[in-house]
Amino acid sequence: MSGAQRKSLWELLWDYDPNGLIVLDRDMNVQIVNPAFCRMFGVEADAILDQPAEQILDDVDEFRRAWQRDEVVPSRERHYAQHGVYVRKVLFPIHDQQIIACIMVDLTHEQQQREELQRLKRETAKQINEVVDNQMKVAQEIAGLLGETTAETKVSMLRLLQMIEQGTV
Repeated sequence: MSGAQRKSLWELLWDYDPNGLIVLDRDMNVQIVNPAFCRMFGVEADAILDQPAEQILDDVDEFRRAWQRDEVVPSRERHYAQHGVYVRKVLFPIHDQQIIACIMVDLTHEQQQREELQRLKRETAKQINEVVDNQMKVAQEIAGLLGETTAETKVSMLRLLQMIEQGTV
């Protein structure tokens, strides 16, 4: 495979990678984004290239730390609420090229499923609590009625015993 073929293969992979890829320069300006990143964040590449990354990512402190410390920032999850996207990202500086690269795996669907599951759990627990409360209320009402009828029976039996003892029966 020739060098040109390898380069076009890498460009093809870049375009088809389902992960969002963004590259910043050391001044935290966007240098490159792939189509997956643009889809995730709802932007056009031309609109953000050479622009401060803070415009799209809000906070680039992690990028700055990765650059200053010359270290890979391992997998971290982040919610970009203004774009409605939840990602797991890895940052790594490439000092000889004067860039910081970031790979973002879109976890939005999984996060939405987790939130829906939590909502269902809360709703189910609430319904179970309501059912138990209703059962307790009914049990108390039944116990009250049984108590009343038992008391009435006792009073009637005591009267009957009194009458038997007095010989009126």
